[in-house]
Amino acid sequence: MKINGIHYRSVWLAGDGYTVEIFDQTKLPFELQIIQLSTMQDAATAIKEMWVRGAPLIGAVAAYGIALAMRQDSSTENLQLAHDTLVKTRPTAINLKWALDRSYQVLQNTCPPQRKETAYRIANEIADEDVELCRKIGENGLKIIQGVAANKPAGEVVNILTHCNAGWLATVDWGTALSPIYMAHDAGIKVHVWVDETRPRNQGGLTAFELGSHGVPHTLVADNAGGHLMQHGKVDLCIVGTDRTTARGDVCNKIGTYLKALAAKANQVPFYVALPSPTLDFTVWDGVKEIPIEQRSGEEQSHVYGLTSEGKHNWVNTVPQGTRCGNYAFDVTPAEFVTGLITERGLCDASAEGLRSLFPDLYQQYS
Repeated sequence: MKINGIHYRSVWLAGDGYTVEIFDQTKLPFELQIIQLSTMQDAATAIKEMWVRGAPLIGAVAAYGIALAMRQDSSTENLQLAHDTLVKTRPTAINLKWALDRSYQVLQNTCPPQRKETAYRIANEIADEDVELCRKIGENGLKIIQGVAANKPAGEVVNILTHCNAGWLATVDWGTALSPIYMAHDAGIKVHVWVDETRPRNQGGLTAFELGSHGVPHTLVADNAGGHLMQHGKVDLCIVGTDRTTARGDVCNKIGTYLKALAAKANQVPFYVALPSPTLDFTVWDGVKEIPIEQRSGEEQSHVYGLTSEGKHNWVNTVPQGTRCGNYAFDVTPAEFVTGLITERGLCDASAEGLRSLFPDLYQQYS
């Protein structure tokens, strides 16, 4: 996607061919700062401290983290250390483990002198594949938006609500939930996006940054506004992303997603979830009971990062001194509240049968 007319991916190799470059997303949308990752530990820090976030992007950066480790020391001991270090950085998003396991399984059967080259090749493949998966998600999700637009009076805007950031900043390019929206906008469909602010880390600001850069009309709203908008007919459909989807279609996404799904169900608003296949976890059935929910530092809840009237970037405390803060990073929306899943292979019901119809090969691996 583009920023000020320049095309970017969210992770790429520097000119030297081995250093990994990313945007520090904790500085966005106020400052476009590029960070260089030179070691495996740099990659681990980038993931843990949320310089990068979004399940697909985390997976890609983790794969590059393995490559950086092999560049430094291609021994089997260091391969194991890199895998174990990186897999602990974020517990909820399954793409992280998927990418690390994919790299590890190939590299453990590769001669140490060849591991560096192989690791970079795998990481590049994972990044390129993610771009293509998200492009196909966009094409499949576009059909839904086209259908909604066709059923509205000519010229009326299609209003879409999203939660958290599931655009190109959360993937390598295009995004998941935002990919169909970009394609609809580019196809000339009049769309408007209600952007949840997504407390406590305000990833809605990243979504607004993306949509604004692409020229897509949007409005940032408080997290609690979604139900009101749906009650008054101002939302035609919801599209969100997911960090892990279970074998029966439960979806784990940024905290607050479940409440939006409940409001959508109560108001007969279609609620779709966009996901690439690496986000599927067929080893898990009941998402509420089985998916580990990351609990992050209370300071993310008590402090807000922003731009002061003097033009300075700063953290501001918003709670009384001594207040204990609970920071649950994700929640799980049971499949019964999901209208459908948008994948690179097409649309399906949020159910075991629906997923099996699109991914029989993956289901067979875990049956």
